[in-house]
Order: sequence, then C-alpha cells, then structure tokens
Amino acid sequence: MTSIKSNRINSIDILRGLVMVLMALDHVRDYFHINAFTGNYPENMESTNIVLFATRFVTHFCAPVFVFLAGTSAFLYGQSKSKGHLSKFLVTRGIWLIVVEIFINNFLWWFDPSFGFTNLQVIWAIGICMIALGLLIQLPKKVVLIIGLLIVLGHNSLDSITREGSSIGSVIWYILHQNNGISIPENRMIWFSYPVLAWIGVMALGYCFGQLYQKGFDSEKRKKWLTYLGFGSILLFFILRGINVYGDIAPWSIQESTEKTIISFFNATKYPPSLIYLLMTLGPAFIFLKVIESVKSKATVILIVFGRVPFFYYILHILIIHLGAILGLLITGKDWKLMILDNETMMSGALQGYGYSLLSVYIIWILIVTILYPICKKYMIYKLSNKDKWWLTYL
Repeated sequence: MTSIKSNRINSIDILRGLVMVLMALDHVRDYFHINAFTGNYPENMESTNIVLFATRFVTHFCAPVFVFLAGTSAFLYGQSKSKGHLSKFLVTRGIWLIVVEIFINNFLWWFDPSFGFTNLQVIWAIGICMIALGLLIQLPKKVVLIIGLLIVLGHNSLDSITREGSSIGSVIWYILHQNNGISIPENRMIWFSYPVLAWIGVMALGYCFGQLYQKGFDSEKRKKWLTYLGFGSILLFFILRGINVYGDIAPWSIQESTEKTIISFFNATKYPPSLIYLLMTLGPAFIFLKVIESVKSKATVILIVFGRVPFFYYILHILIIHLGAILGLLITGKDWKLMILDNETMMSGALQGYGYSLLSVYIIWILIVTILYPICKKYMIYKLSNKDKWWLTYL
C-alpha cells in the first residue's frame, strides 16, 4: 500500500474523496443515461423506479458534505493563520471560484462557446459561501454557530416567498433562496441552480465543526460528538419528515405502490437544500467520519487521493465525461456536435433517443473514475512537493 504523508486529516479526506467519486456517478448519468434528455428524471414519480432513484439518492450526499467540509477545511487552514489572512484567502478564493464557474465550468458542461446558458451550480455556491464565511469569521465562533443554526433550521420558513421577473430584487432572491433564472439579451439565460442562503449556513456550521479536529482534541470525545450529531440528525430527519409539516417545500405522500411511497418519502428538495435534505445527508456523513477514523485499507488510500485534490478532480471529471459522451455519439454513428449543448440543441429534442442503460452508466462511471485516479494522484504528489507555491492553494 502506498504511504501518503501529510498533515491533513485522513478521515475528512476519505469522506470528501468518497463523495467526489459518487458525484461522478450522477454526472455520468446526466450525459449517458437513456432518460437524461427526455425529462424522465430519477425524481419523476411517473417514470422512476427504486434503482434509478437510488442511483440519484446516493449522490445527494455530495453537495452537502462538500460544502460542509469546505467550512471545516477553512477552520483547519486558519489554525496557523491570522483571522485577517484567513478572511482574505476565503474572499479571494471565493471570487476565483465564481469566475471558474461562470467561464470554465459552464464551458466544460455545455461546450457552447456562445455561453447561451449559464448554470450557476455548486462551485458558484461554494464561492459565494467562502466570501460570506470570510466575513463571518470576524465574529466570535459562538455567534457563527448560532447564525449557521438559524439559517439551516429556519430557512424553510422563507419558502412561501417567491419572485418572478428580472428585477434586481428578484435576482437577489434567486441568488439567495429561489431556484429560478433570468433571460438576458441575445437569447441568453442565467439559471441560479444553487441558491446560496442555506449553503452559507452549512459552511458556517462546517467551520464550527472544525473545532472537533483541532490539534489536541481528544479522539474519543470527538467520536462521541460524531455519534450524537449523526444519530441526532437522522432521528430529527425521520421525525420532521414523518410529521410532514415543516422542513421541505415538497411534502411526501402515499403513492400507488410501496416502492414509490418510499421514493416520495426520501425525495427531499435539493434546490435549495431543505432542512430535511440536509439532515438526511449530513447525519450519515457524521457517522461515516466516526467509523472511518481508524480504518486503513487500499480503498481509503484511493479515496484520500480524490479527497485531497477535489477542485482539480471536479474540473477534470466534467471534461472527461463530456468528451466521453461525444465519443459515445461517434461510436453509435450519431452527430458528435449534438453534445455542444446550446439552447437550440436542448430545445429541439435532437437528443431524444440518445443514451444507454443504467448498467452501462455504472460501467462508464467506474471506467472514468479509474482513468482519473492516476492523474489525480500525480497532481496530489505535486501539491505535496510544492507547498511553497501559494497558487496551488487555489487549485
């Protein structure tokens, strides 16, 4: 087994690496599954099934864990830095991530040089959250904790507030809490897939959570906290979801079959992330951190690699998946230009009938992760060998 030496905390990197691998499954499904361009999504109660929904469900852990641990990493990074240095780093890195989302990530997703559709997703949200956290850390940690809890526990009380149109007030609300978009001149659209208010609360809590991993903190005490947080979150999820009154804009309901009733129960709202959704995903993540803390295996070494270069992995995996989809079109004798996903192509229905079975999606996912591993490992080693290069902290 290859030894990877670093001052980083392995259990955090293992969890981050795991969600990065799962994230690739969701994105492979986006580009390769037969239903990807038909509107028959895993959450569509009329066409879904338990296997397809489960494929989507396991990837729900990705964004909450990634945002939460970004806050934790900020805390740990700041242990040897002044508040001013950490604040400057978070704000500048946040701005950088927003630029990457708009100009690099959107191009990799669509390969549309006209940028007809700009989708502001998780990298954008993390960027905004880092800027917000860069300001919040000037406050006492207890105040940051209270603000984080108030946002996460209370943001669903704002669900009834909705806006329409492209006014400044509407755009601000789309950025904060409502999944919506605006049309701009020359047939372009900007869509705010990840409203940031709830995510700011998640990152703030992740920052406070970092205290459990600071030097000298007793590991047994940390494991007790992880147990309380994990099972407490899961229990609260079942209580709130069972009551079916607060915590998610879309309540569950009894369906025509037990299978679809189960799907309805666990089909929590992600855009923006509801309290139910966050409890459902972060609870098991806390339990995983406790269990994995003392585990060492070939699998954990592989996950550590992905977990230590998450931004590099994210950008690279989108590029490889999209190029793979073009290759799929070439192999099946279709026009590869259909994977230049501009508004005209998406609206024309030209991709109807394109795609592969769910089994094929899983095989392609494993293949792509396998391709990514040696590249990410080389980059991780490069980062470890060049800690003096400040710009690497932004990648």
